[in-house]
Amino acid sequence: MDQSQIEIRVLSSLDQIPAAEWDSCACPEAADGTRPLDPFTTHRFLRALEDSGSVGRGTGWQPQYLTAYLDGLLIGAAPMYAKSHSQGEYIFDHSWAHAYENAGGRYYPKLQIAVPFTPATGRRFLTRPGYDGIAMSALVQGAVQLAADNRLSSLHVTFCTQDEALAGQQMGLLARDSQQFHWLNDGYADFDAFLAVLSSRKRKNIRKERAQANAFGGEIRTLTGADLRPEHWDAFWEFYQDTGARKWGSPYLTRQFFDIVHETMADDVALVLAERGGYPVAGALNFIGRETLFGRYWGCNEHHPCLHFELCYYRAIDFAIAHGLDRVEAGAQGEHKLARGYLPTRTHSLHWVANPGFADAVARYLEAESRAVGEEIEILTDYGPFRKANPEEQQ
Repeated sequence: MDQSQIEIRVLSSLDQIPAAEWDSCACPEAADGTRPLDPFTTHRFLRALEDSGSVGRGTGWQPQYLTAYLDGLLIGAAPMYAKSHSQGEYIFDHSWAHAYENAGGRYYPKLQIAVPFTPATGRRFLTRPGYDGIAMSALVQGAVQLAADNRLSSLHVTFCTQDEALAGQQMGLLARDSQQFHWLNDGYADFDAFLAVLSSRKRKNIRKERAQANAFGGEIRTLTGADLRPEHWDAFWEFYQDTGARKWGSPYLTRQFFDIVHETMADDVALVLAERGGYPVAGALNFIGRETLFGRYWGCNEHHPCLHFELCYYRAIDFAIAHGLDRVEAGAQGEHKLARGYLPTRTHSLHWVANPGFADAVARYLEAESRAVGEEIEILTDYGPFRKANPEEQQ
């Protein structure tokens, strides 16, 4: 197939492409109406970010959606943005920006292929089945050419799949390894079956935490689909604002984003709410993929011991087991997740840097960082909560 026949187009808004056309590459597995593998690259999620003003003018995330056409057929797409800062990415390049600018360069704007504010692994080069290799190659070349033509410092592809990372390396991009903590479902019948494979001390600690959390004086519900009501989002917005103000200085998402999600993605959401005296006091928002539950946001207006662990981690495991999901991705960072059954998992990103000397320095750094990440994953996994072969550990 002649790649020279592929036309690359850049779209400034998703209203320039029909949802069905975008989703034919983003989630072809959902063409029959079933759930997509990744809810975050669907037209409806990215459109919710755009229509709510969470991305766009004044946010530092300017949409530059990349698309590839062959004989008028969309064969590939990528959620790409022009960035004027490095906020909301979760794979940090702040030190790169400082070094680049200290050397007299201009790091921003840069190009970012990512789902804004969403540290969840998924395909970033969305390709139509049967065109995977040629479409990804065209998208990579198109993005690099766009960055070079506009004299931008760099291009970054964050939380891509391992296959994309390997393919990107073969195309000349720099690969970077990071880590998160994921819970893996080994076919557990229920939560007790999961607890049974843990060491005695970890098992007892989790049971103690769950008992403390559920003694907060109210009830905990997991809501999805038609069970979600506008007042639930009113409560969660308060939680999200509080967490956002403490973590980032100001929330990334607007209030309207949650209203749009309620209208267009209710079936993609599992909202865990703790209510006391008829009023929500804490909540955790998850998005549901075909194989994965993605934990995204947490917040509260009352502090109760262990309630955060219950809503964010243990209720997520309950939901995954009940719905036959393979894993729970509980978001970025957090070694405290290890003791709660979430194991370190390697995550991936790809990078292109325009300046050859700076690119060489970044490449050397990434080699050392990758070794360190691998060593840390090995150590943390060894300290994990699961039972060891020692008979005393199995008591």
